[in-house]
Amino acid sequence: MEARGNRVANEETTVRPVRGPKGREEPGPEGAGCCSVLLTGLSWILIVLFFPFSMVVCLKVVQEYERAVIFRLGRLLSGGAKGPGLFLIVPCTDNYQKVDLRTVSYNVPPQEILTKDSVTIAVDAVVYFRINNPTISVTNVSNVSSSTQLLAQTILRNVLGTKNLSEILSDRESISHSMQAHLEEATDDWGVKVERVEIKDVRLPAQLQRAMAAEAEASREAKAKVIAAEGEQKASIALKEAADVISQAPSALQLRYLQTLTQIAAEKNSTIIFPLPIEILHGFGMK
Repeated sequence: MEARGNRVANEETTVRPVRGPKGREEPGPEGAGCCSVLLTGLSWILIVLFFPFSMVVCLKVVQEYERAVIFRLGRLLSGGAKGPGLFLIVPCTDNYQKVDLRTVSYNVPPQEILTKDSVTIAVDAVVYFRINNPTISVTNVSNVSSSTQLLAQTILRNVLGTKNLSEILSDRESISHSMQAHLEEATDDWGVKVERVEIKDVRLPAQLQRAMAAEAEASREAKAKVIAAEGEQKASIALKEAADVISQAPSALQLRYLQTLTQIAAEKNSTIIFPLPIEILHGFGMK
């Protein structure tokens, strides 16, 4: 009976850990020792003795976008983060840390990356993230913002290192989604929610830019030559058809001659062209 009573007493003084996202266990307070109970009791006695002046140091306020994670004698206080609004602490035993829940934007500095097809490029991006679990963001990582920023740089290099240059230039959206998924998986244990990842700029070496420009110019010139050749072919077919029509009706040639004179006269040109029929030359040749 005595052993069973001791086991029940131990269970009552132990607080179960709090379950975080995806069923993970968050750090929680354990059973308080005799010294902890004694110090806490003395602190409350001092608060009562110096009331209401003690409320100046006991009452704290956090903003709507903030939460306060409270530690009592080094142990996480049960009940999770406090706020927003007014909350009470015990000055001699408690200390707290404010956590900002607003979205933070981080400009990833340009990263020198070697692509899958062995091209060196400089890529920079922007990451938007926020803290969605203040408790584990304080207890699981020393500096959550700096850790997330360093991880974003590493993931940017790792993801783009598996892509070709053409994929990086043409498929930025899928690359951004892939980076966001990798970041969310890594920072979930830190209480961080990655909201958006965007690739800002891809900088190519000057020599590669000139080579790509020359390739594009050559491709455009080749297409222009093909289009010009197709136009010449169509024009020759049209001229052949027009010649066949005029040969069947000799009077059409005279009408075309009068139309040409009309166009020349409209331009106020003093030059008049008289076409010489080929039949006359044939007549002189026969003589």
